[in-house]
Amino acid sequence: MTPTLRRKLEALAERREELERLLADPDVIGDGDRFRTFSREFAQLEPLATAMAEEKRARADLTAAQAMREDPELAELADEEITAAQQRLAQLDEQLMLLLLPKDSRDEGNLFLEVRAGTGGDEAAIFAGDLFRMYARYAERQGWKVEIESDSPGEHGGHKEIVARIVGRGAYSKLKFESGTHRVQRVPETESQGRIHTSAATVAIIPDVDDVDEIVINPADLKVDTFRSSGAGGQHVNKTESAIRITHVPTGVVVECQTERSQHANRDKAMKRLKAQLLDAERSRQQAAQAESRKLQVGSGDRSQRIRTYNFPQGRITDHRVEGLTLYDLPNIIQGDLDELIERLSREHLADELARLSETA
Repeated sequence: MTPTLRRKLEALAERREELERLLADPDVIGDGDRFRTFSREFAQLEPLATAMAEEKRARADLTAAQAMREDPELAELADEEITAAQQRLAQLDEQLMLLLLPKDSRDEGNLFLEVRAGTGGDEAAIFAGDLFRMYARYAERQGWKVEIESDSPGEHGGHKEIVARIVGRGAYSKLKFESGTHRVQRVPETESQGRIHTSAATVAIIPDVDDVDEIVINPADLKVDTFRSSGAGGQHVNKTESAIRITHVPTGVVVECQTERSQHANRDKAMKRLKAQLLDAERSRQQAAQAESRKLQVGSGDRSQRIRTYNFPQGRITDHRVEGLTLYDLPNIIQGDLDELIERLSREHLADELARLSETA
């Protein structure tokens, strides 16, 4: 670990000690907001304090073992303890580096999932349906809730476009690497000659954050259309124009909501998603310069980027952002078994972030 990173660790340790004193201050205890804010910050620094205490013990063990080598009768035992202490220190060094990485405040929150058919006609819509079902089944395995907000069915199955809100702790942290263009290679059911077709669908993962209310949108920039819902909800939904489509004219962003019985409720949901999209777009622009300099593009969130190919004849799935990331488990993955894929992407992202942290230190 570089001296600069070590100083950052020491500064955080000092901040934790300061917070410990503040949390014992009667004035802070009597101020609910300050007490909650300081308590959250203290809890976030606790893993770092634990790791630093373990590192201190490991260094003491190493010093003791090195001193023990001076006794010829204990030299062999000392060598074993030195090796163990050095290995433990290396592990703790990596752990402390990980703890220094800036936390994404959105990781523990919910998200909006948008899947849209791309090139490939009916087969693209069917593939979009397969992707949505894959994510929905993964969400169910995690115990998360999937709420469909709008749906435009394909003529021969699947979806031309489908938008859902996924509610569950840590949902965004797991699925945030899925944004981009997904490509499928397979023989469509409608193909009589047995030829392999290539189709595509785009996926967007947008964090559902609490601070969207801070975004101010000029009503003059909005074009609002109403239409009859095609989704579930009983006869009332289809008899009235309760569905809402909002277009943000300056950016061209369009959102729809048709799941609620009232136009007012659909508008509220649509506005929340519009604000989330605009906030996400702004953050993406701010991160663009960093993404260009990264060795890996995992986590860049660029929706135009081709990120993955699903090859059904070979039972193969390849993620193009990570060299060598090919899994021959497509039948299970498309049924929602995404754990191995998500874990690999998360590890690559962490490695990339650690490299960047070292470069800037």
